Amino acid sequence: RTTGDAEILDQMVPFLDGKPLDEQQTESLSIPVASGKEGSLLEHCRRAVARSATAGPHGLPLIGGGDWNDGLNRVGLGGKGESVWLAWFEICVLRDFAELLVLREYHDEAQACRARAAKLAKIIDAQAWDGAWYRRGYFDDGTPLGSKECTEARIDSIPLTWAAISGAGDADRVDVALRSVEENLVREADDLILLFTPPFDKTTADVGYIKGYPPGVRENGGQYTHAATWVAMAFARQGDGDRAVRLLRMLNPVEHARDEKDCERYKVEPYVIPGDVYSLAGHVGRGGWTWYTGAAAWTYRVWLEDILGFQRRGDTLTINPVIPKDWPSFRLRYRFQNTTYHITVENPDHCSRGVIVMELDRVSAADKTVKLCDDGLPHEVRVVLGNKPPV
Repeated sequence: RTTGDAEILDQMVPFLDGKPLDEQQTESLSIPVASGKEGSLLEHCRRAVARSATAGPHGLPLIGGGDWNDGLNRVGLGGKGESVWLAWFEICVLRDFAELLVLREYHDEAQACRARAAKLAKIIDAQAWDGAWYRRGYFDDGTPLGSKECTEARIDSIPLTWAAISGAGDADRVDVALRSVEENLVREADDLILLFTPPFDKTTADVGYIKGYPPGVRENGGQYTHAATWVAMAFARQGDGDRAVRLLRMLNPVEHARDEKDCERYKVEPYVIPGDVYSLAGHVGRGGWTWYTGAAAWTYRVWLEDILGFQRRGDTLTINPVIPKDWPSFRLRYRFQNTTYHITVENPDHCSRGVIVMELDRVSAADKTVKLCDDGLPHEVRVVLGNKPPV
């Protein structure tokens, strides 16, 4: 998508052979081997998307042995448990994959993907709204997870943030859901953004190995930074640059080590993103695993793409920032192959978003995009945010 080079879709890749799980088997440690069959990368993707099109009693995707939160690995072992987050995620996958299918002229299949995405959005609104947020999912027996009915894991951030990130959630409900995230999961006094609350502690429900962590550690109700970046992304997608940047600064490890007292509490390196930060009583604010987390890449993406608004699609560049209102300007330098683009964004009206001027080398770009050209010459891009278009 970024490079615009779709030839990778045609690369041939072998399929793998591996022993399927037995009926009562939930997992297996094995090494698959390359089979004698192969298919294009696109064909592999088509099969994966088709295989993921499951539905439980509420019409939501099956959670199976866990979704993004693999610690919830026993919620759906009976084959009926469902994931609301996975439904939002599948909507994103289906919409994006439809674009790739069109490139290879699978138009009917692309339309089927779009239709399933639209259907899932309606199912979520009908089956997963809990009054002030979206539920996390359902157990095999139909008991809700991430609901006001729950005494533990009552509210979970990821089905709420992805309602915004997917762009498929009802606008009013998304606003309410993100307000619930702020009220229940953002602990500014401790610089924490919790994954869910309250953590699992005394429940008899067999949710999975997540209960092996103490309450408030890692996925069990601590800050799981990977998901915390999605909270900032969700507010940015809603156009709230002030909140988005405030949350990103809370995730910055430097902010957890400003003085000796902070360092003593944090206990890990203040120059790398931690995978998690504890909310466990007596250890609040202590950093967990470092150096390995995908949250580092997500943090970079949210800052670059959602806050600074930098988006490259093939040879087309757009700049659509969502920034704090008190930012007067910022600058970027982007190297496109052998050519450097110097980008200046001005914010004279002190707004969070709204590009009213875009110029390339002092020439107005009417469609507010820049066609990238590798001519080896320096180029100047000027972007102005404002409440009203210039006269």
